[in-house]
Amino acid sequence: MKLAKCVTADSEQLVVIVDVDTVRPLCFADSTLTCLADVLEADNPAETARALVAERSLALNEVDFLAPIDQQEVWAAGVTYKRSQKARMEESESSASCYDLVYDADRPELFMKATPNRVSGPNQPLRIRYDASWNVPEPEITCVVSSRGRLVGFTIGNDMSSRDIEGENPLYLPQAKVYRQCAGLGPVITLVEDMPSREETGIYLTIERAGSTVFEGSTGVDQMHRSFEDLIGFLFREQEFPEGVLLMTGTGVVPANDFTLQADDIVNIKIDGIGTLTNPIVQATGL
Repeated sequence: MKLAKCVTADSEQLVVIVDVDTVRPLCFADSTLTCLADVLEADNPAETARALVAERSLALNEVDFLAPIDQQEVWAAGVTYKRSQKARMEESESSASCYDLVYDADRPELFMKATPNRVSGPNQPLRIRYDASWNVPEPEITCVVSSRGRLVGFTIGNDMSSRDIEGENPLYLPQAKVYRQCAGLGPVITLVEDMPSREETGIYLTIERAGSTVFEGSTGVDQMHRSFEDLIGFLFREQEFPEGVLLMTGTGVVPANDFTLQADDIVNIKIDGIGTLTNPIVQATGL
């Protein structure tokens, strides 16, 4: 089952079950549940969603998808793929050893990525910082986790990153990673039981510029050096997430060092079993 948030032409916001070419809204009028996060908190989200489904349906072209998030925090993991380890070492000669060590360390790199107001949904703009000169998207399969630490489903995440800022000093990581419109999520949440296996889940990144493809790359979830359960387990150590949490799990697709995003680029991230997240890129002119 795929769950999502969307909005109609009349500005009606809905939580829906997504079928092949239609969406079926959920009705919360006679329920104690009020939002998508409440459905994800249920013991059986699929059964709960089916119990709430309304009689009507809408065609896909009658709605626009929103980021599938309510009040959850968004966190991220780093250096979980060999390609990411190499890239992080290349961008920061002075700190290369710490990136090398964390790849094989027992404790993963975990950091706060975004609050809901910093998240963009499908076809909404993502931002590159005006004070950075080397910016890249990071396509990441993203765990949807309940407040009890249970892996409920997956969505697509774009962990935007300013590589020159982080490379200057790893203590600048929050500035390289956390700013307005720094995270993309969507278009749907595929529940765990309906996802392909790790070996069958590919991640694909395409970047378009002025109508032409300027970058293509791919990897597979089976190339991750860590398991989802391992990352979630560390995330929940001495932490609590009353609303649940979304956890981006690292990237295995990194453009070459001479590539940087530009304003008006279009970033497409496809993950098997979920769909495609598309976002245009914007950049301020500076202050």
